[in-house]
Amino acid sequence: MSPYNKDRKEEIEYEKWTKKQLIKRILELENGSPPVPQNIAQNGPALKTLANDNDNGNGNVAITTENGQLKKKKVFNLEDHNSRLIALKFAYLGWNYQGLAFQKSETDLPTVEYQILKALNLTKMVSGIDPANCSFSRCGRTDKGVSAMNQVISLKVRSNLTPEEQKDPTNDSRELDYVNILNQVLPSDIKFHAVCLRPPVGFDARFSCKYRHYKYIFEKRNLDIKAMSIAASKFEGVHDFRNFCKIDGSKQITNFIREIFSAKIEKLKENDDDYYIFNLKGSAFLWHQVRCMMAILFSIGQKLEKPEIIDDLMNIEKFPKKPVYAMAHDIPLVYYDCEFDDVEWTTPLNVAKESRSNAGLRALKFDYNLKSLISNMMYDTSVKHRAELEDRITINNGDGKGRNSKVYVPLANRDSIDTPEVINEKWITKRKKRKLEDGEDDGNE
Repeated sequence: MSPYNKDRKEEIEYEKWTKKQLIKRILELENGSPPVPQNIAQNGPALKTLANDNDNGNGNVAITTENGQLKKKKVFNLEDHNSRLIALKFAYLGWNYQGLAFQKSETDLPTVEYQILKALNLTKMVSGIDPANCSFSRCGRTDKGVSAMNQVISLKVRSNLTPEEQKDPTNDSRELDYVNILNQVLPSDIKFHAVCLRPPVGFDARFSCKYRHYKYIFEKRNLDIKAMSIAASKFEGVHDFRNFCKIDGSKQITNFIREIFSAKIEKLKENDDDYYIFNLKGSAFLWHQVRCMMAILFSIGQKLEKPEIIDDLMNIEKFPKKPVYAMAHDIPLVYYDCEFDDVEWTTPLNVAKESRSNAGLRALKFDYNLKSLISNMMYDTSVKHRAELEDRITINNGDGKGRNSKVYVPLANRDSIDTPEVINEKWITKRKKRKLEDGEDDGNE
């Protein structure tokens, strides 16, 4: 019996499977049986091992047919085909994913890049789903729950054209229709919408970016928009943002200076006074920086803090340590755009194929709109008394619910976390201790 069980939630231990069991499982998958749960490591080590075990050295892999006979199947290798570096622009809804970046370890949900690399591999544009195999680079990393409208990746993919033919734009109509091909196999909440076939020499989606553009959507309710606007403008310029981010000791970051080009509070729609956005452009951002900035803006909008707290938190002599506070909610944050020099974007020319991929997105939009209407109907029917509790302060964190508190403690009076230097040193010490416990020699004294 196959060790795979669709009802099991724990990790499938592929390394304990026999070669026959692995081959059988692949055939099951090809015949449409249930997939291995998404919390299994996304890089599929068992499949990699299987390919290595059966590779006869000339690019062919032995597979078993339904009658048990072995036959050779050609394995796609990008090196055997013409290829080119391209840039792709795409959008995704983040709440169904464990963030953007591909992960080799287990995740509760798939990541956006896992779905993209799986689609690239399925359509034989790349060899395998390891991003290292195709010069893969992303412009801006987003975390779980965060969406994007104009995210950009650059990578090397299969091409229909020779290197010489790729240089001439008149040959573009003969090139693979990258956008439409990928959209046919991707989930409806991930959609490519533009391609650059000839990025500038040395182009890299991450390092060639001029600025990143974020938007954080929030409901006005009882917020003081004028005070929030004054506070937001204080972010503009070059500042130390160590008190507006989450510090990860494993990254060993020591430079927290970032430049913000524009920070404004604006209406989401010109004629709508109910919803606003924190509209933010900057060269680069620290981990969870936007959500931390938004959390402080909420406290200012509720008149729990004054706009001057922004200046104080960016003054590391006054606040050498970050005070303890909760970040704003993840769902309202959108990685809206990013800008590059000398990048020419083109949209799909095949209207029929684009229309088919758009149908899934239209259905998804209709589904969300319908659920929103019904939710509003339920709210209007069920919530008769909307008065706030008089003995409670509801701290706005952007999730529509907030956090109730009897007393608000000003940021200046709160406990603080360790300095970045201490956090980094603690991580190094912990790592050395773990290596010693595992019997490894660090090699550094």
